[in-house]
Amino acid sequence: RNAVDAFRVNVIHARQQVRSPVTNIARTSFFHVKRSNIWLAAVTKQNVNAAMVFEFLYKMCDVMTAYFGKISEENIKNNFVLIYELLDEILDFGYPQNSETGALKTFITQTGIKSQSKEEQSQITSQVTGQIGWRREGIKYRRNELFLDVLESVNLLMSPQGQVLSAHVSGRVVMKSYLSGMPECKFGMNDKIVIDKQGKGGATEEAAGKSGGGGGGGKQSIAIDDCTFHQCVRLSKEVGRTKLEVKVVIKSNFKPSLLAQKIEVRIPTPLNTSGVQVICMKGKAKYKASENAICVLARACVCAVERS
Repeated sequence: RNAVDAFRVNVIHARQQVRSPVTNIARTSFFHVKRSNIWLAAVTKQNVNAAMVFEFLYKMCDVMTAYFGKISEENIKNNFVLIYELLDEILDFGYPQNSETGALKTFITQTGIKSQSKEEQSQITSQVTGQIGWRREGIKYRRNELFLDVLESVNLLMSPQGQVLSAHVSGRVVMKSYLSGMPECKFGMNDKIVIDKQGKGGATEEAAGKSGGGGGGGKQSIAIDDCTFHQCVRLSKEVGRTKLEVKVVIKSNFKPSLLAQKIEVRIPTPLNTSGVQVICMKGKAKYKASENAICVLARACVCAVERS
């Protein structure tokens, strides 16, 4: 009660508007968000991860909105029992465990928890304790369809003189799945997109870039960074704090009548590389520390053949 009174006096009824989402009062940290006229606050005296706390608060807002609509004082009073049940399922000894609305709705309803059969109970247990908390098991569709939407927005800021002050492109890839069961879909995305800079006369300046001239021509690479993924996306795990694993696949695109000979591929490595272990299926590979690169040599290469 003392913590609630301190938060009410110093944050809610403060004389000046509190803009910081984190407030420290008497060695106690209050993480708070506001929805309409409702304050959601998390209190701790430990040095916790602030991003995790705010992610939980925003997830809690989404869960309550999915259960009883708008977050208001009246709705919270009418559904306080449901909110206690949600907190009991979402938190385990103060640690967030499962905050997916789809998983919570399988065993928590507004009318109370009903007696489930053994099959349904086992399904709930596997869904809560497993890695697939965002999708129920046993989903079936008459038509297996998959829709992939690529949404992009270009932001450009120019001065009155026509000088570009800032320019960036933001986008997202949204997938709507109507597939039965638990299929695993694989989609590939290039790490870098290379575009050719167009000259004033309409011709590309690729030749100037390859010749090593200083005219600023050549290819400009745009790196796709600052990406966030849904938890259903399986990302490759880190091998170690001091290790880097790279898989290189070489594929030729020339005509079948041609044959490439004496192929050399150079793979650059970081400057602080202390050792390299190379596994080459065909050809020879050697690490050259003086050049900070891995050199792969192959005698010949046929069209449409992949080598790793």
